[in-house]
Amino acid sequence: MRAVIYARYSSELQRDASIEDQIRLCRRRIEQDGWQYLHAYTDRAISGASALRPAYQALLEGARRAEFDIVVAEALDRLSRDQEDIAGLFKRLRFAGVRLFTLAEGEITELHVGLKGTMNALFLKDLAEKTRRGLEGRVREGRSGGGLCFGYDVVREHDARGEPIHGGRKVNEAEAATVRRIFAEFAAGKSPRRIAAELNRDRIAGPRGGEWDASTINGNAARGTGILNNELYIGRLVWNRLRYVKDPATGKRISRLNDPDRLVAQDVPELRIIPQDRWDAVKERQRLLKRDTRPDLHDKPFWARQRPRFLITGLAKCGECGSSYVKISANLFGCAAARNRGTCSNRLNIRLDTLEQMILDGLRHRLMPPDLFKTFCEEFHREVNRIRMNENAASEAKRNELGRVERRIRRIVEVITEDDAPVRSLKQELLVLEERQRQLQEEVTAREVSAPLIHPNLAEVYRQQIELLHDALQDSSTRDEAFELIRSLIDEIRLVPENDKLRVELRGELAGILALAAGRKKPGGLSAAGLAEQIKMVAGEGFEPSTFRL
Repeated sequence: MRAVIYARYSSELQRDASIEDQIRLCRRRIEQDGWQYLHAYTDRAISGASALRPAYQALLEGARRAEFDIVVAEALDRLSRDQEDIAGLFKRLRFAGVRLFTLAEGEITELHVGLKGTMNALFLKDLAEKTRRGLEGRVREGRSGGGLCFGYDVVREHDARGEPIHGGRKVNEAEAATVRRIFAEFAAGKSPRRIAAELNRDRIAGPRGGEWDASTINGNAARGTGILNNELYIGRLVWNRLRYVKDPATGKRISRLNDPDRLVAQDVPELRIIPQDRWDAVKERQRLLKRDTRPDLHDKPFWARQRPRFLITGLAKCGECGSSYVKISANLFGCAAARNRGTCSNRLNIRLDTLEQMILDGLRHRLMPPDLFKTFCEEFHREVNRIRMNENAASEAKRNELGRVERRIRRIVEVITEDDAPVRSLKQELLVLEERQRQLQEEVTAREVSAPLIHPNLAEVYRQQIELLHDALQDSSTRDEAFELIRSLIDEIRLVPENDKLRVELRGELAGILALAAGRKKPGGLSAAGLAEQIKMVAGEGFEPSTFRL
């Protein structure tokens, strides 16, 4: 039986040797049971609360390709602490005919999945509550409950037993001088953008050691972010402004504001950097500068406010430094790094209507040239046919094996009915054969859907669909849907300065293009990622049929 190991530890605070310890114990058990050890999947310093782990995903992919027969781990919580992920892993492994074994629980069954999944989820909740309680106690003692902010150094302290005391801070005078400069210049009338540019010009390192940005200075007043909103600079430590929830679709943490009554504040006068009159002057100027630019959004939910306003929002990048192209006036877009930080030499701007028209024209006339696309389709079909022949051969071998297993099962049943048959040994063999029969039946009936074929005339169909989308953009009743579909075709818009002009490079998602041409919102029969893998296999990593210049 072919065996692989999965090992993980949660954070950088734990020993890296924890991985090697887990692998050593699991290999010892594999050798005891006489299994064939193949290799180990390892995720280092990654929480088990998320399934978005490279080695974990590789394990699932290996199971799908039937590369091993059993997965061995130290305990079920090494694989995941999330109930949904544990149940999903168990279902996928069982479907692939792969067993799951842990040193702590033995062979995993539905009972383990239900009970241990619940226990692990409760453990995470309890751990979060204890951590929060400990942090709140630390803040009420006047110590930091989070990371290190600009202007301060960590104080290393130990108690009488030699144990470390966390959360101690002291003023960093060099950084404090920069904080005072920012507050003074803002109160004197300078904009955060100009302050950031001058700090970068003077080669003063930012909070993370990099460059300054206007948003680093201005921040968000409601969230207490940004240099100008950090109350620690006036000797007031505020904790628990935000809470974090995990998006179940992406596994990413999303921050949300807590109610004001949940804030914990503690006076720490020894950490004051900014005098009160300077702080008040800055707050007054912020109040005067605050404008209500979108009163129409007041009564809308947050998801309605996040909809991109322009076709290029979040997609346009500077070809010089890679920063985003952002709105700098009513109709102009420019490089954010050049405007906000003064660190990019690309000062070329472009009108929004000009760029959007270039994009639509490019999608209509310059993406997927028919002659090149026809050649690509021929190579793609040739490779797909080869893959299908291999799949058919493997499927036929499984059907033949299934036939042999079923004949052997019938023969054993016949022998058991005889008087002098060795019933015990035959029953044991029968159980093994029935399990193999079940696996083969699942594999034969669950053949993956074949990759969709690409018609050589698809380039022309695609252009016709783009024409329809262009017309739909002009109609208010269909504009929103057409807007989202066009954005889904674009991966990146790169604006490259060249001879005092901007060269526009448009990069698209081929899977989305194929889906649009086929009249679907999603590629049928194969995911976008799966189709991309097929395309790379046929044409090579460097082949980019959906990237072109305008």
